[in-house]
Amino acid sequence: RRLFFDTHALVCLLEENGFTTQQSEVIVSALVKIMDTNLDMIYKDMVTKVQQEIALQQVMSHIAGVKKDMIILEKSEFSALRSENEKIKLELQQIKKQVIDEITKVRADNKLNLNLEKSRVKELHAQQDRALTQTDRKIDTEVADLKTMLESHKLDNIKYLAGSVFTCLTVALGFYRLWI
Repeated sequence: RRLFFDTHALVCLLEENGFTTQQSEVIVSALVKIMDTNLDMIYKDMVTKVQQEIALQQVMSHIAGVKKDMIILEKSEFSALRSENEKIKLELQQIKKQVIDEITKVRADNKLNLNLEKSRVKELHAQQDRALTQTDRKIDTEVADLKTMLESHKLDNIKYLAGSVFTCLTVALGFYRLWI
């Protein structure tokens, strides 16, 4: 294991502050043992890359099994389909549990990469803001198009109304001339 401090420098510092060489070395040795024990405890809780790959392979094999089961279900009768569906639900719940367990383990490791995740979240928010702005623009464009279309229909209705009124007046004048 690599130590993240200079043990010799610590021994020298302790000697300068009144400890003997033997006392200083014993103190530093005790500190190194404590750090090793703490690191062992931390490493016990961590997931290794090999373990993660094994879990991924297990999940992939479960997915392949589910695909095979789906093909069998398509060819079987309705009652068999129902029972197979229940089996798949149970398998999916087990896979879900395994995935949740793996996610929990990975989350513990990802706490060390918190700053990276924060920047990803900021980028995601920026993308969402851009998407929202584009959606607002599309909505505004559609509303403007609808208003234009409404005005066009309104003008058409006015034309038809005016034509109808003039037609009625013409017919009325025609009858008026006939009667007079």
